[in-house]
Amino acid sequence: MKLKLFLSLSVMIFAFATANASFPVKRAATTADTEVKADVTEAEVYSPAAATMAYDKWVAVALWFFLGWPFAAHRWYAGKPAGWNILFILTIAGLGVWGIVDLVNILTDNFQ
Repeated sequence: MKLKLFLSLSVMIFAFATANASFPVKRAATTADTEVKADVTEAEVYSPAAATMAYDKWVAVALWFFLGWPFAAHRWYAGKPAGWNILFILTIAGLGVWGIVDLVNILTDNFQ
C-alpha cells in the first residue's frame, strides 16, 4: 500500500513539473514594456513582472546583504539564470568568493 501511494505521488509530481516546464508564458512586447527597456524582444519577455520590473542597484545591495548568502535573492532579482542561482545557493556563494564578486559587480554597475 505504501509503495502504491509513493509511486502515485511521484507520478503526479513528475506530471506537474513536466506540464509547467513544457510551455513557458510568453507575451508580445507592448509600448509599456519598451518604456522600461528600450530593446525588448518577444523572446526576452516571459512574464508581465519581468517586463515591468526596473532594476535598482540599492535594492540589489540590500537583498545581497540580508538574503544573499542563503537564498541568492540579489541574483533572482537581477534575473540571472536559475541554474546558476541554485549553484550559488548549494556552494554557499562559492564559499564566499562568488558573493563578494557579486557585491563588487553590483556596486560598479556591472551586475545586470
